[in-house]
Amino acid sequence: MAQSTTTSVGTSPDRLRRNVLGVAAVTFFVVSAAAPLTAVAGGYPIAMLFGNGPGVPAAVLVVTLILLLFSVGYTTMARHIANAGSFFAFTSRGLGGIAGGAAAYIAILAYNTMQIGLLGLFGAVTAGTLSNIVGIDLPWWAWSLIAIAVIAVLGYRQIDLSAKVLAVLVIAAYIAVLILDATSLGAGGAEGISLTSFTPDAFFSGSTTIGMLLCFAAFMGFEATTIYSEEARDPERTVPRATYLSVLLIGVFYTLSTWCMVLATGPDKLLPTLQGLQDPTSFVFGLSDQYANSALTTIMSLLMISSVFAALLAFHNAAARYFYVLGREGLLPVGLSKTHATHQSPHLGSVLQTILAVIVLAIFVITGQDPVLALFTWLTNVATLSVIVLMALASFSVVAFFRRSQGLESSGFRTMLAPLVAGALLAIIAVLVVIHFDALTGARPALAIGLPILVPVAAVLGIIAAARLKQSSAARYAQLGANQSSE
Repeated sequence: MAQSTTTSVGTSPDRLRRNVLGVAAVTFFVVSAAAPLTAVAGGYPIAMLFGNGPGVPAAVLVVTLILLLFSVGYTTMARHIANAGSFFAFTSRGLGGIAGGAAAYIAILAYNTMQIGLLGLFGAVTAGTLSNIVGIDLPWWAWSLIAIAVIAVLGYRQIDLSAKVLAVLVIAAYIAVLILDATSLGAGGAEGISLTSFTPDAFFSGSTTIGMLLCFAAFMGFEATTIYSEEARDPERTVPRATYLSVLLIGVFYTLSTWCMVLATGPDKLLPTLQGLQDPTSFVFGLSDQYANSALTTIMSLLMISSVFAALLAFHNAAARYFYVLGREGLLPVGLSKTHATHQSPHLGSVLQTILAVIVLAIFVITGQDPVLALFTWLTNVATLSVIVLMALASFSVVAFFRRSQGLESSGFRTMLAPLVAGALLAIIAVLVVIHFDALTGARPALAIGLPILVPVAAVLGIIAAARLKQSSAARYAQLGANQSSE
């Protein structure tokens, strides 16, 4: 029965460190994965330029509402299944082990491509910023390697150390952007305070689809609250609260900041200003010089580095936990299911993620690829597509799970209506990402087709792994995705 999902793993010595993360710590992990300053300075100016211009703040609101709707079913499921491989676990318990295997490998693809892709952005941003500010000149990949080394140490150690590091980095980034927001609002913007950005005309201007998709990408990482359910205190309450808090914090922050960006330039002057810039990611720093001062601009430039680093660390931790879970579940070599004797961290999963990062980074460096236009853009958009597919699968899994277990929850809205609508919307968004992948990445036609194919390839590999497990151990297969709450 679906209710009987607790396994004996809770008493195993190879388990994650229990009861160490509260609501704030889990929230910091997922908010840092969304990389707030990176999105505001890098993602949203591009969304305005190639998307729906002054209507981006309204697009952020729409995306926030869709993700809140998704969170209804997602957090309802999380109250009954605490498993660090959340997407895999929810899909397995809802749609069966074969579908769960597909979700497992798509998740591995998602979190590794996101983490490795961000290495390109980190290297480029760090190299440019430190060269200009302090005169340190190193190639971009050298900074990426330094980041890999530091993250390898943090990922190997106990989880609450990473949480403390992220807390400092994320708070500083938020404060810097909010100061800029306050100064531009205090000055009344370029043409006065208006709500033009939230009108239908603004929302449907330009390419609304591209604007929406790029806004959606800026939220990636918020869904990782459930990954830390085995390490959270009172996960039945901590995870849902952290999920809603994360969506609201990120959504309100992005809505306010993008609105202030439009006001600071003026709705009518926004696109001409962006089109006149050689690098759209310099837009926010120009606003800082105009409305605040050069000191804030310098601080924001440095915090841009820490913002990307925080995201790197968050996605490294997520990838390491998926490796650990899939080793424990029998979908990857069992050695990955070992945890560190002292730190109780998924240290072997962390080491594997580090090795993969070095290998992929080396391939892009040797072939002379651009760190931002290739490594960052290609891989993070593959990750975004993967996560959207996983969210759609999770939503439909919620419906299937509670239809079989109708006594667990009384609310039809939480178990049926909300997840069904969210799943349909997310499936449509996934299709739109594939259709517009060339516009989102700037990749050549062959790559624009080939990169999204990585998602179904990962799914097929996961299906094969699940089918092999079913053949070799039917009992173990039947427990795929089972609850791992502590006993």
